[in-house]
Amino acid sequence: MSEPSLLMKIRRGIEPLLPARMRAGAAIVPVVRLHGAIGLSTPFRPGITFAGVAKTLDRAFAVKGAKAVALVINSPGGSPAQSHLVYKRIRLLAEEKKLPVIAFVEDVAASGGYMLACAADEIVADPFSIVGSIGVVSAGFGFDKAIEKLGVDRRVYTAGDRKVILDPFQPEKPDDIKKLKTLQREIHARFVDLVKDRRGEVLVGPEKAVFSGEFWAAGQALEYGLIDATGELRSHLKARYGDKLVTPLIAAGGGLFGRRTPGVTRLDAAGISAAGLGAGELGAGLAEGLIAAAEERALWSRYGI
Repeated sequence: MSEPSLLMKIRRGIEPLLPARMRAGAAIVPVVRLHGAIGLSTPFRPGITFAGVAKTLDRAFAVKGAKAVALVINSPGGSPAQSHLVYKRIRLLAEEKKLPVIAFVEDVAASGGYMLACAADEIVADPFSIVGSIGVVSAGFGFDKAIEKLGVDRRVYTAGDRKVILDPFQPEKPDDIKKLKTLQREIHARFVDLVKDRRGEVLVGPEKAVFSGEFWAAGQALEYGLIDATGELRSHLKARYGDKLVTPLIAAGGGLFGRRTPGVTRLDAAGISAAGLGAGELGAGLAEGLIAAAEERALWSRYGI
């Protein structure tokens, strides 16, 4: 038996024992989950931040032999700046590695979550998902009447006439609202430009509706050109790359095979363990986590989730 034939026979014998990604003809598409509110992240309730996902994205795009990178997105939005930083990292890596990016929407890709989806070359959404909300929102509470009833004296000292604007403990001021509206219009205009740059060739919905901040179920989003198809990750990728598809989940704090149950997070993924926290730190972290949870709950509830 010739040496090449012997090597082929040995390979065929051991191939079933090899990890799927190392078998002949395997199509590898690493997967990155982007789940949660953007910018609202604590050690006890991780969301999406640039610092939290940058290394994960780097690892995904570095997977040897990858055919593409898949993003599984489930986010109601959040910080515009954090959304844009993650978006830019995805685009830079995609161009550097010359890899296509496919986004798969689960429950929601709205506002900043849709910005993340726009980093992909193709957007596929579950038929029951919610997409859109290309707008800017600011919300808060006014406590000035409450502290007046309680007889609380609010004392604030500043250097700079405009240092304290939109103070929830003072009555609203027309100049403050005007300033906020100006900021919102500028951010909204940049968001619109980003969507047009990425989706301009396929957007067919009326601009007044598409960029109004409204959101839609996947079917209407498809008609407007906000997404490219409906479906789910595995069947969509198998149709494209064949049955020998391998989709390793690239998780924070783990390697190529660092899989975790979706929705279950480890404290050590953020570099912190409860055992290493003092009582005061633990209490502060829990309080911070409760506030972040309330803010995140408000974001999700906008979409009936």
